[in-house]
Amino acid sequence: MEDLEKPRGGRPRAFDPDRALDAAMHLFWEHGYEATSLAMLREAMGLTPPQIYNAFTDKETLFRKALTRYHETEIGFALEALSAPVSTREAVRRLLLGAAEAYSRPGKPGGCLFVSGALAASPQAQAIADELKAYRKASEAAIAERLAKGRAVGDLPEGLSVEGLAKYIAGVMNGMSIQARDGASVEELRILAQTALAALPAEGQNQDASSKD
Repeated sequence: MEDLEKPRGGRPRAFDPDRALDAAMHLFWEHGYEATSLAMLREAMGLTPPQIYNAFTDKETLFRKALTRYHETEIGFALEALSAPVSTREAVRRLLLGAAEAYSRPGKPGGCLFVSGALAASPQAQAIADELKAYRKASEAAIAERLAKGRAVGDLPEGLSVEGLAKYIAGVMNGMSIQARDGASVEELRILAQTALAALPAEGQNQDASSKD
C-alpha cells in the first residue's frame, strides 16, 4: 500500500472533500491507478500532503473512494435505463446509447473508469484490479436481472440464457469504453450500440408502448 506523506503539524486549510475527490477521480479515470502519481494527485486536488493524508490515508484508499464517487456520479444513465418502466429492448437501447454518450462526454476522460482503471495491473495492485473486476461483474449481474424480468413478462424468448446475453451486452459496453479511450466519437459509439441492438432476439407480445416514442 502506497502511503501519502504524513502530516507534519500545523492546521490544515479547509477544503471541499467532494471537489478534491472529483479531481482525484478524473485523474485516475484518465491515467489509471498505477500511472497516477502522488505528485499528480496533490497538484490536481490542490491540497497539501497533510490534508490528503488526513482525509484519505493512502493512495489505495483514495482510489477506492474515487470508485464510489464514480459510481454515484457517472453511471446514472445505466441505473435509469435498467429501472425504467419500458420494454426490455428499450431498456437495453437506453443502456447502450447512454454508454455511447457517457463514454465520450466533452471535458471528461474517455471510456469507463471501471474498465480502464487497472487493465494491466502489476502484482502490487492486484487488489485494485480485483475490485474493479467486482464492479464490472456487478454491472453484468444488474443487466442479467433486468433481462430476467423481461423474460418473465414475455419480452424475451422463454429459453433464452439471460446470463449469456448479459455477458454479451456488458462485453459490448466494455468494448465501447476501449473504443472511446482510443478516440471514437459519440456517433461511432452509437453505431456500435445500434449494431449490438440488431443482434438481440425479437421481443414477445408484451412490448411497452413507451418504447415506440
